[in-house]
Amino acid sequence: MNHMNNKTSPSQGAVPCPVREFAMRFTSSTRGARLARRLVSHRLDSWGHPYTGDVNETLALITSELAANAVRHGHVAGRDFHVRLSETGGSPRTLRIEVTDTRTERVPLLTAQEPPGDEESGRGLLIVARLASRWAVAPRVDGPGKTVWAELWLPGEAPVPAPVRHFPANA
Repeated sequence: MNHMNNKTSPSQGAVPCPVREFAMRFTSSTRGARLARRLVSHRLDSWGHPYTGDVNETLALITSELAANAVRHGHVAGRDFHVRLSETGGSPRTLRIEVTDTRTERVPLLTAQEPPGDEESGRGLLIVARLASRWAVAPRVDGPGKTVWAELWLPGEAPVPAPVRHFPANA
């Protein structure tokens, strides 16, 4: 049950080890979802992605949608949901948000189709699909449930200039 959207990864292979990581459990409530979004935004700011920057605003919105879905569709009485934010180096540098709940039987469909008519729900994952570089759903590793994750590939940084040599290389 590893559903994934059709955006391809720039490199196929093992997921690189995170350079930075933040993880926390939240109560499965609207207050918990709101707190998850705020703490992810705060952590991104402390990592050098300012509150008003595109990266922070985009990942905060993705987190908001995934956390709201965990509360609305993944809630099991007495169980929390878990959020993990990580940043990996390499090319491209990647921010990844994972939201894990304990509900196994309600797996979101990965679709680009909007809900019919004036439906009030069903658009959150469309937002995630349009904003994320890639996203997917996977079974929860350490128990019942699922993890919905999304990645945001960061634009490349300017290359570091070569050091200036004051002496000939063979002197």
